[in-house]
Amino acid sequence: MSCRVLLSAPYMIPVIDRFGRMLADAGIELVVASVPERLDEAQLAPYAGKVDGVICGDDRLSAQVLEAFSPRLRVISKWGTGIDSIDQLAAKRLGIRVCNTPDAFTDAVADSVLGYVLAFARKIPWADRQLKAGGWAKLPGVALHECTLGVVGVGRIGKAVLQRAGAFKMRLLGNDIIAVDAAFVERNVVEITDLTSLLRRSDFISVNCDLNPSSHHLIGHEALKTVKPGAFLINTARGAVVDEAALVEALQQGRLAGAALDVYEDEPLPADSPLRRLENVLLAPHNANSSPEAWERVHVNTLRNLLVGLGIEMPSGLASGPRASGIGEQEPS
Repeated sequence: MSCRVLLSAPYMIPVIDRFGRMLADAGIELVVASVPERLDEAQLAPYAGKVDGVICGDDRLSAQVLEAFSPRLRVISKWGTGIDSIDQLAAKRLGIRVCNTPDAFTDAVADSVLGYVLAFARKIPWADRQLKAGGWAKLPGVALHECTLGVVGVGRIGKAVLQRAGAFKMRLLGNDIIAVDAAFVERNVVEITDLTSLLRRSDFISVNCDLNPSSHHLIGHEALKTVKPGAFLINTARGAVVDEAALVEALQQGRLAGAALDVYEDEPLPADSPLRRLENVLLAPHNANSSPEAWERVHVNTLRNLLVGLGIEMPSGLASGPRASGIGEQEPS
């Protein structure tokens, strides 16, 4: 008996032909969506009731969408880690299994954060721009051991960011709504503090928390009023953790010296976004997870999760392929 599966994960669509024969032999009929970044509710509607499984990126799988896809839909296999765009309570109520790949991109994202910290501290992009424009200005920079890094969200990625920053002898602050492992805190000399204190004392603020009701617009107008003058904000977590309108205002008014963003409230970032016109902002297209080796592990693990959820015997090509960090339900990032 064949199963129909909607494929809408942007990173996986370009390589799916490599797995086509294997999936066909397993009885999988793929329906490949046209998607630049993610599908919204209206774009998902035509597939309602027509698929047994979904391989998705950050599609808006709301309760309304899941109800429309039920009772046929059995499994959602998320490409990557974050499943904040999936209504997990509705999925559980409807008996839809939701799987992801925990810890998939920890190192790549943590490396990206430190890259942004170094870019701002050493003024690397701005030195390059002015020299290519004919200048020879000596731009003032700082050494990282002179600076304090505050990490909002001390999960897997937050911990990896702090460990990397510790190697540069930065002073380290952390904030989380749940208790942080005491052994990690002691070993890495991290001070766990409240958000206001972290914002007031940090030269660099890295947002690494999950997106949930308590973190939506966590960094908003009031929070940005408390930041240390001259601080830089880096967001590689989820766009909606930061209120973009408040961020733009803080950058334009000089309360923040700069920002680096890999994620946005609306993706792809609209062409008319004021962020595109600010010289003190570094932008990337939700690509801090860039790592071909990690991508390959996630491709394989996402397909394994799909087949397990559909109750299909694992093809030999997947059973013996490179393993990711685990098959299972969502775990904290």
